[in-house]
Amino acid sequence: MAAPTDDRQLIDAARSGDRAALDLLLRHHYDRIWALCRRLTGNEADAQDAAQEALIAIARGLHRFDGRAAFTTWSYRVATNACFDELRRRSRRPAPAPPDERSAIDPGPLPDHVVERMDIDRALALLPEEFRAAVVLRDLCDLEYADIGEVLGLAPGTVRSRIARGRAQLARHLGNPEPTTERPTSRP
Repeated sequence: MAAPTDDRQLIDAARSGDRAALDLLLRHHYDRIWALCRRLTGNEADAQDAAQEALIAIARGLHRFDGRAAFTTWSYRVATNACFDELRRRSRRPAPAPPDERSAIDPGPLPDHVVERMDIDRALALLPEEFRAAVVLRDLCDLEYADIGEVLGLAPGTVRSRIARGRAQLARHLGNPEPTTERPTSRP
């Protein structure tokens, strides 16, 4: 018998105790889950913790997946909740001391794509959690508004509002102010 290849087959096999199917299912979705966690938590260490917690929760809760939404949507919901939990844990930890500037080693100029990613990460970190989640799910994960509503437990209109407000704040943080709606004054 051929090994299962699509999510539905992998889920069915994993539910019946096939560890290889569960491993393949989690590996298939890991990169997307980690990318979501990276953008929501704002750093690699917290993203790794959140992604690991999400994978554990997915494995333990696979029997609760009812198939009404796509598995990807359901896994994003689990990962988003893991990120929110990680962010709450982070807020209870003491902040690390800033590095001593004299001991820092200058690595030289960074490539433009690294600087751009750092800028976006910093700007995303400034967004309120509810805006950041909606923007990341739409712009990074490419979910439809209804799916984002499913992930976050929100009405589609609320999702649209949070994305619009989040994008506007993100643009301001990146130095791209919103276009003004005022009309230029005419000169006599």
